[in-house]
Amino acid sequence: MPTYHDNVTSLTQSGQDVAAPPEIRTIDLADLHRALQLGWEDFKAVPSHAIILCVVYPVLGLVLARVVHGYSVLPLLFPLAAGFAMLGPFAAIGLYELSRRRENGEEPSAWDAIEIVRSPSFGAMLGLGTLLFALFVTWIATAQALYVTAFGYGTAAGIPDFLTQVLTTAQGWWLILIGCGVGFLFALLALCISVVSFPMMLDRHATTGEAMVTSLRAVARNPVPMAAWGLIVAGLLLLGTLPFFIGLAIVIPLLGHATWHLYRQVIVPDPNVRPLPPRPRERKPAADFPANLFPWRRKGSP
Repeated sequence: MPTYHDNVTSLTQSGQDVAAPPEIRTIDLADLHRALQLGWEDFKAVPSHAIILCVVYPVLGLVLARVVHGYSVLPLLFPLAAGFAMLGPFAAIGLYELSRRRENGEEPSAWDAIEIVRSPSFGAMLGLGTLLFALFVTWIATAQALYVTAFGYGTAAGIPDFLTQVLTTAQGWWLILIGCGVGFLFALLALCISVVSFPMMLDRHATTGEAMVTSLRAVARNPVPMAAWGLIVAGLLLLGTLPFFIGLAIVIPLLGHATWHLYRQVIVPDPNVRPLPPRPRERKPAADFPANLFPWRRKGSP
């Protein structure tokens, strides 16, 4: 008579009830360069779409600059700019879809990026995006607390006064050293849990937990290349913020596309994965507007 152990072994060997974790490759710095090259090719192929998706970043930067001058929150300008690195992986999910479609030989359009909301894994992406946003808010609160510890609740009269406080006083150098150290820890955590998570959820429809665990495994397997990738992201974002944040319209799409190709370099493709067929869009007559916004109201109607 077969035992319980025999039944479990049989189910495991069948491969139908226990999914194997993704296989992770060992990469080097040349693979990072390759990912950036392919990301740039994607950006050149669909530049208008990428800029449309990321125009919010320069606009947000200009708004932040205005807030700084109008409401004396100058000490938070650098933490806000640095925080883009934490939110970027989630904000670029539409760009991953464009790269995925182009990789499959399709001609992506802006609508294809918007269609990411129809993905079965969009809920998982939204969950991890919420976690990254909470991490971003915590970082901003921590940066504010560090500034208050160093200089109290008084605000600088302007940019020259602020730079004088930070660069020429002992409290300022303490703030720079401690702030950069704490910010590094926040950035490291965000990198570890999200470096390949969103592309994996899009590609394999993985859960949030599965994607985060795989991302942590990828970082543990490739600590030096992943550290270098984090420095590349931080450096490019810094360059993008310098000319009044306008450069982010190029940097964010480039990094978004490159992240998809980094995922392809790190994670061995699953030959059993089959893409889901696109769901046809129901055509609704204009005469039915606005009733077609509420389909449940029509179910009981004759």
